[in-house]
Amino acid sequence: MEESVVYQEILREGLAKGEAKGKVEATNQIALNMLRSNMSPDLVAQVTGLTLKQIQKLQKISTKQSRTKKSP
Repeated sequence: MEESVVYQEILREGLAKGEAKGKVEATNQIALNMLRSNMSPDLVAQVTGLTLKQIQKLQKISTKQSRTKKSP
């Protein structure tokens, strides 16, 4: 019986971590979409709740991705 309780707790923790990671990824994707739509970093930060520093990192990632897609 104890093993079942421990297993269920581990499962709950794993699910919670997965949900949190999914929310972060979704927020980052929304921010990237907003940046690609030429919205200002300030507006993106206000809407998503991300910091300007996080937005700047996403801009760098987006720029690198667009450069690699254009290269043959």
